[in-house]
Amino acid sequence: MKTWLITGCSSGFGRRLAMAAAEHGDRVVATARDPGSIADLAAAYGDRMIALPLDVTNTSSAASAVQSAVDEFGYFDVLVNNAGYGHFGAIEEGIPEEYRPIFDVNVFGLIKTTKAVLPVLRRRGGTIVNLSSGAGIAGSAGGGNYNAAKLAVGGLSEALADELKPFGIRVIIVEPGRLRTDFLGRSLTMAAKQMPEYEASSGRRRRYREPNDGVQAGDPVKAVEVILRPYDDGDPPLHLPLGSVAYETAERKFAAFRNDMDAWRDVAIRTDFDLA
Repeated sequence: MKTWLITGCSSGFGRRLAMAAAEHGDRVVATARDPGSIADLAAAYGDRMIALPLDVTNTSSAASAVQSAVDEFGYFDVLVNNAGYGHFGAIEEGIPEEYRPIFDVNVFGLIKTTKAVLPVLRRRGGTIVNLSSGAGIAGSAGGGNYNAAKLAVGGLSEALADELKPFGIRVIIVEPGRLRTDFLGRSLTMAAKQMPEYEASSGRRRRYREPNDGVQAGDPVKAVEVILRPYDDGDPPLHLPLGSVAYETAERKFAAFRNDMDAWRDVAIRTDFDLA
């Protein structure tokens, strides 16, 4: 039996994962900025789940949630940094009041929660699951600020995996493609400014939202089942793309990256000092 601490459980993927873990027989610390939004979850699963307030942008809130989780269950094995939201709009269209909060939640909030949890996990090992995205595999027009935040999650998580290996702590970067959650609804913001110059590029991303909300190809129930599997298998991957869209995105990026490397290798490696 595992004990999970999951951020962002008020809706969407976090809520589904909390339910699935409890139904799997595990104990769950479900958190959200408003604990009232997850009170029904705790009530439904009895002593297997508690609901706690956690604002990932607030250091003291993260520390308080961790202490409450330890007071209730004694320890936990798995942290899932799920809290986050998306943003569409061209880079030039965005203003600081729009793009800074994306990093506050998706990146800095993840760091704050992880730092609060590490003293607990270092005592007996465990797993950290960081929710990135297919948008964290490769950037594309209209998603630049969100791409940047999720690519930061990936880079930070790779370093974290290396740092925490001696403590028996594993890190998994989950990179979902287009899952049928509320991401295109309440979990997505749009740049208020819309420049006609970007209509043919970033404008396509804006227009993607409405007709695709609720009809995405990815099944979140199946995605949750995959996330639960690595802990049973005992050998989880560092990168875990979910869905065909995420895999196609990764394959295109790897191919383009390899083409650039092959084409420029002879020129690029000559920038080293000649130490012979």
